[in-house]
Amino acid sequence: MTTPVWYAAYGSNLSAQRFARYLEGGRAAGAQRTHPGARDATPPSGVRPVRLPGQVFFAGESSSWGGGVAYLDVAVQGEALGRAYRITDEQLADVVAQEMHREPGEIIDLPGVLAAQTLALGDGDYETLHVVGELDGEPVLTFTCPDGAAPQLGLAAPSRPYVEVIARGLLDAHDLQPREVLAYLEGLPGVRGEWTSADLRTTVLAAATAPA
Repeated sequence: MTTPVWYAAYGSNLSAQRFARYLEGGRAAGAQRTHPGARDATPPSGVRPVRLPGQVFFAGESSSWGGGVAYLDVAVQGEALGRAYRITDEQLADVVAQEMHREPGEIIDLPGVLAAQTLALGDGDYETLHVVGELDGEPVLTFTCPDGAAPQLGLAAPSRPYVEVIARGLLDAHDLQPREVLAYLEGLPGVRGEWTSADLRTTVLAAATAPA
C-alpha cells in the first residue's frame, strides 16, 4: 500500500515536463542523461507552487546538464522557490534513486523520515531527504546535501541549458514575469558573480519564449 506525499523540486524539476521524465522515463530536452522512469508512471495527482525554507545554491557538476548542480541549503535563513508534486512514497523512492544514479525499486522508510525530519540515503553530496513542511496535512519532502555540508561544497556556475529549464519552471510554477525570475536567479550563489546580467537575461527570455 502506498502513501501520498509531496515531492518539492527547486532545480530542473521545477519544470513539469522535466519531472515527467523521472516518472515516465526518457531524456529531457537539453539534458545528457536518459532516465529509466518509475515503477508507477502515473502522473502527479496534484501540483502546487511552494516556498521552501533555505536558499538554493549551485555546486559540483551535473552529469545531466554540465556545470553546477542546484542544492538547497536548509540551514540558511531565506526562502527558495519550489514546485511540489503529489506522488506516492514509492514514486518518490524511484525519483530519489534516479537522482542518486541508482536503479529504481528501493523503498523509503517514510515513518523514519517523518520522525527524524531528515534521512541520509547514502554518503553522497545529494543523498539526504528532508521534510520541509506540509500541504493539506501531507508531508512535503525534498532532497539535497547532508546537514552542514553546504559550506564544504565548492560553488560552481550552472550551465545555460540547466538555467533555462529552471527559469522555465519558475515562470510556469509561480506565474512570474521574466524580470522577477531574473532577480531571483541573480541572487543565488553559483550564479551571482559567475553569470553576467546580460547572459542571464538572454537565458531567461529564451525560457519565456520557448514552446510549451
